[in-house]
Amino acid sequence: MKTPLQITFRNIEHSDALETHIRDKADKLETFFEPIMSCRVVLEMPHQHKHQGKLFNVRIDIGVPGSEIVVNRDDHEDVYVALRDGFEAAKRQLKDYARRLHGEIKAHNEEFLGEVVRVYPDEGYGFIRRTDGDELYFSSDNLVNSTLGQLREGDAVKFIEEVAAEGLQAKRVSVGQHQLH
Repeated sequence: MKTPLQITFRNIEHSDALETHIRDKADKLETFFEPIMSCRVVLEMPHQHKHQGKLFNVRIDIGVPGSEIVVNRDDHEDVYVALRDGFEAAKRQLKDYARRLHGEIKAHNEEFLGEVVRVYPDEGYGFIRRTDGDELYFSSDNLVNSTLGQLREGDAVKFIEEVAAEGLQAKRVSVGQHQLH
């Protein structure tokens, strides 16, 4: 990878095999979008609960011109599955970003379904998980028929996606009886 790559292991012992695997996956990202300005991969095992085995989380932050692509994959039992899923999501987001930049995505706004995964009413924002597992940021200004104080984790939402300076975001978020399956 020509791009600076930063790999962080948290609560996991460093492994040359895992680092090589991450480097190989990161190298392939440049085949889907160039130039990638930066790439940070955090592989962690959060504090364990007594009733669960080892669970791994992957966060990938990819700096691209004018934006940042962020992927979070939480709670996988197999570290290689967590990495595979994280890099697949990153690849999809890079392809989408490239299409948007080159005007290949039509101007009409497609609606997506998802669910609220985190809400920070005091800070004025939250996160939605699409049905494919990708998470998107939204702010209180993007809510159509409710306030952040009314939202609960797990609420079904409908929204459109838009590329903003910080990356892909959820806009025109509406809460209701939306079927996720």
